Amino acid sequence: MFETERTPVVVRATDPILHDGVCTALRSRADVRVVDDGTALVALLVADRLDEPMTRLLAALHHQGFTRIVLIAGEVDDNEILNAVEHGVCAVARRADAGPDVLVRLIKAAAAGEGALPPELLGRLLNRVSRLQRQVLQPRGLRLGGMSDRETEVLKLVAAGHSTQEIADELCYSQRTVKSILHDVTNRFQLRNRSHAVAYALREGLI
Repeated sequence: MFETERTPVVVRATDPILHDGVCTALRSRADVRVVDDGTALVALLVADRLDEPMTRLLAALHHQGFTRIVLIAGEVDDNEILNAVEHGVCAVARRADAGPDVLVRLIKAAAAGEGALPPELLGRLLNRVSRLQRQVLQPRGLRLGGMSDRETEVLKLVAAGHSTQEIADELCYSQRTVKSILHDVTNRFQLRNRSHAVAYALREGLI
């Protein structure tokens, strides 16, 4: 009865010892199921950093059609995160923070179409875009466009880690309206998920 509630996840890592350790930790949990075939709903990638072998693994999973990928890395920087999201990664955590509970939470979030990025990294990205708008564009009377005000409001809250219900409460929208806005954005810009939409908006300076 409970088997159908377990989220199937495939684990990939550049280090076989790391791979086995993560699989062992996940197999002890009742809410996920480690598989190694096409039934996986989520892919979990674990590495020290986004080096060439990891990039190849990520590209291979993306080519196989995975759009719900969780990345656990020892070190990440702003550009690496944006590139990873463009290849299907929707949730990221540092290895130092990724105990079994965090892994399961991120896997469940990815399976539900949600996403998560480290708060301090999001803060740096948002500050970088804010400086561009404040110091370069606004003095020249310029404004980056492509999204409506309410779309950018929703994406900013997604970037800050808020759930659909929290965004709806904050903006006095229904959950259906929030989901519709996100659906419109991802379709219009041919994006894969919420995290990809946030990464795109950040890279293009739209939020």
